[in-house]
Amino acid sequence: MATVSLKSINKLFDTTQVLYDVSLDIEDKEFVVFVGPSGCGKTTLLRIIAGLEEATSGEIEIDGIEVSKAHPIERGISMVFQSYALYPHLNVYENIAFPLRVAKLHKTEIEKMVQHAAETLQLTDRLQYKPGQLSGGQRQRVAIGRSIVRNPKVFLFDEPLSNLDAALRGEMRVELSKLHKNLDTTMIYVTHDQVEAMTMADRIVVISEGKLEQFGTPMELYHRPESKFVAGFIGHPKMNFLSVPHLSRNSSGVTVELPEIGEQLLPVDAIDMNDGENLEVGIRPEDFMLSATETGLPMKVEVLERLGGSTLVYGSVHGNQNFCALLPGDTVVREEEIIKLAVNPANVHVFDSKGTAMKRREVPIV
Repeated sequence: MATVSLKSINKLFDTTQVLYDVSLDIEDKEFVVFVGPSGCGKTTLLRIIAGLEEATSGEIEIDGIEVSKAHPIERGISMVFQSYALYPHLNVYENIAFPLRVAKLHKTEIEKMVQHAAETLQLTDRLQYKPGQLSGGQRQRVAIGRSIVRNPKVFLFDEPLSNLDAALRGEMRVELSKLHKNLDTTMIYVTHDQVEAMTMADRIVVISEGKLEQFGTPMELYHRPESKFVAGFIGHPKMNFLSVPHLSRNSSGVTVELPEIGEQLLPVDAIDMNDGENLEVGIRPEDFMLSATETGLPMKVEVLERLGGSTLVYGSVHGNQNFCALLPGDTVVREEEIIKLAVNPANVHVFDSKGTAMKRREVPIV
């Protein structure tokens, strides 16, 4: 078992509070990603789990044992840092073996464990190389290998791919996912990249300004974001937002007025909504299509990105300068023209004046 439980974690640096009452339960063998913008507190939360920072208040349990005051080496964790932290004068073998030598294991045991880690990470033919002779991806694998040999209960990763180029990050995402399956252990991973979070996580923790916004599977966060922040952070390209007048509400949903479309009933739960409250609708770029009629959201096209199988269309809608639509690659559209966009009302998200999402109906979750 390698469960991790955080109970009402608060953290202050002097008088500045950076984490607010964070509570969550991570299951055994789960791959959980902490995601959020820079400065939101995700790395601080990871360091508190590792024992490198002490929480101002709250408790941490690993495997059901309270470890809030325990030394990092007593927690059964191993951490992979953004900077690799390899010894440049030691070869790959000795970098991986270093924690085992510190633990004074027998030479035969060290040999067996290093070779196993190297085989798992496809580093067998690089064991005699120095870090300076390796690519960024290989150096990161060496850092992971040094963690593997410690046989920890929980692996912690602090933005381990941020120093790699885009192509290598994609390859390493796949490798880390395979590694999780092979090791069959609990992993907690910090990143500011929502693509990494969506592609690797069993569940995602979204953090904003030190507060836990939402904790769920990637598709739960994608289809049912609980706030405007989560909706705008999860998904690529980002969700479009538009302020709209609220006309009425009933048991079927809320009726709003969309530019040049007119009244539109959106199937959301609006029971707790206040009459006359301002609303925002959110529409993902991939949910748009070109309207087959003259009715639709009018978008003035400013920039086109032809990606082959798809075309990203950037422009403005009703004063919003940051609209984006993801259309088929062979869509006939030109810059500076005005196109009409259609969307299924069931795919439209609705947010109240506080940024809280209204629950959508009949949305399948995988």
